[in-house]
Amino acid sequence: MTTTRHYNGKVYHSHLLRRSYRDGDTVRNETLGNLSHLPDPIIDIIRRSLKGETFVSASEAFAVTQSRLHGHVQAVTLAMQRLDIAGLLGARSCRERGLVAAMIAARILAPHTKLATVRWWANTTLAEAFGVEDADEQELYAAMDWLLERQDRIQKKLATRHLKADAIALYDLSSSYYEGATCPLAKRGYSRDGKKGTLQVNYGLLTDARGCPTAISVYEGDTADPATLAPEIERLKGAFAIDQFVIVADRGMIPQKAVNVLNEQSGVDWISALKSVSIRGLVEQGALQLDLFDERNLFELSSPDYPGERLIACRNPELAKLRAHKREDLLAATEVNLLKIQARVAAGRLTGQQKIALAVGKIINQYKVAKHFTLDISDTAFAFSRILDKITAEAALDGIYVIRTSLAEARLSAPDCVRKYKSLSQVERAFRTLKSVDLRIRPIHHRLADRVRAHILLCMLSYYVEWHMREVWAPLMFTDEDQAAKATRDPVAPAQRSADALRKVSHHCLDDGSPAHSFSTLLASLATIARNTCRAPGANPEETGDATSFQINTTASPQQQRALDLIETITP
Repeated sequence: MTTTRHYNGKVYHSHLLRRSYRDGDTVRNETLGNLSHLPDPIIDIIRRSLKGETFVSASEAFAVTQSRLHGHVQAVTLAMQRLDIAGLLGARSCRERGLVAAMIAARILAPHTKLATVRWWANTTLAEAFGVEDADEQELYAAMDWLLERQDRIQKKLATRHLKADAIALYDLSSSYYEGATCPLAKRGYSRDGKKGTLQVNYGLLTDARGCPTAISVYEGDTADPATLAPEIERLKGAFAIDQFVIVADRGMIPQKAVNVLNEQSGVDWISALKSVSIRGLVEQGALQLDLFDERNLFELSSPDYPGERLIACRNPELAKLRAHKREDLLAATEVNLLKIQARVAAGRLTGQQKIALAVGKIINQYKVAKHFTLDISDTAFAFSRILDKITAEAALDGIYVIRTSLAEARLSAPDCVRKYKSLSQVERAFRTLKSVDLRIRPIHHRLADRVRAHILLCMLSYYVEWHMREVWAPLMFTDEDQAAKATRDPVAPAQRSADALRKVSHHCLDDGSPAHSFSTLLASLATIARNTCRAPGANPEETGDATSFQINTTASPQQQRALDLIETITP
């Protein structure tokens, strides 16, 4: 029985346990106890029990027979649905399409070898989501072959989505080391992973102006950067049917020979930069006057060596300080090694001009600063000194870079040309994501050239999904959400994070107090949402099958639910 009374403007509730009994012809009530001190849920259970309801413990009601990770799978599969990855892979539903879609999702969540992937996804709801529970690694390899056959069609669909007429396309080349010795694509070349002496496989990534990937090409490991540019131009004009576009590539990708080829093609404009030796030539000719940087950090110039081009000179003081500091460190480190040889010569432990020169030759260019030293070697003595004139001349160009472009000023202003060139950092971010713990494109193990191509294409498609997830998850991560500032801030000055981004970095939490995440930790948080399969303890699965089982998902926390809701806002 619940009673209510009002006293001094307050309401008081009392919960009494009472019984009714008959005394002759009179019905009387007796209070057996005051339950007001008990929590409301306990009082509710007592009330329901007195009404005849029967209660049993959770372990007696049902048993959890299986628990699988689900939340991160739900996020990725939902993102793939929003991006219509199934339609991108093929118009018709088939076994191979499901396997490839499952591998794309698995590459984002837990990049493994194909055998490890099949074993891993059995502990999640991923295989169930794509209907590939019974797949083995051999089927995955066959599905990769199926994917490679459709690469051109897939990339054409991506280009239709993201590269319009007069679009700006970013292009860069990277490489990954190869484990093995049988793949014809694996060659000895420049290692961008810092693993000298290993076989390399090169791949070029084409993105839109935001860094969203649209196409990837694979080349032998000894292919030079400029040699990969022409096929990309041909792809844009031919397969993608884009008549007019602007290609942005770094200074090593577009040397003068490539510029001559590009200028002969109609509808193709480009943005690149000059190498340091070319910048020094402009200074010596008087075309680039360094005193103009006294009042500004960006100005345009022209030179007869670059007819029909716009040259935009920039100077970043912070970059100048960094380069000066690095140069001094390298010079000092070289001097330490040279002093050791000098001490050996002075002590008589190293004699003979040829032997001393050989010892010096092994270390003089270890840090790429041999040009800044003069050496004096004899049979019994060794001396060295810095060439101050050369060091001063090089220091004068610290922090200076020159953007070159075929675009007229009416189409793109000088500051915007600098911004577009700097947007190549988006491609570099893509390479970091592809190579690092996110997608692990490296090391490459496949023996067949086509399998290597399919593996790299699969990683690119996974990054396509991840790129869109990162965009909508920016409010939950350490990412700077004020991307619009890039279009208005000084293009030469060092980039500054917004106040909101700095606050997230400083406090490690969002405005609502919930933790700020990286992409990987947010996925790990979502993975705590599990799908539990339950069954009544007395049910015999051999007799009833799945008729008596049911599934219950872990209730999402507010932040987890917000992450899933943000995925719903993805647009291709």
